Amino acid sequence: MGRIIKAVIFLVVIGFLGVTTYAYLGDMSPEQVEVRESVTLDFN
Repeated sequence: MGRIIKAVIFLVVIGFLGVTTYAYLGDMSPEQVEVRESVTLDFN
């Protein structure tokens, strides 16, 4: 039982390190696109 708990803790730590590394080194910048849309204003 102790081996399973150690394995789960090890996998959680490795997963956390992987996600943290990806967050810092991965390309997570959003694409910037100019959007133009005409608007009709109706003054009654």
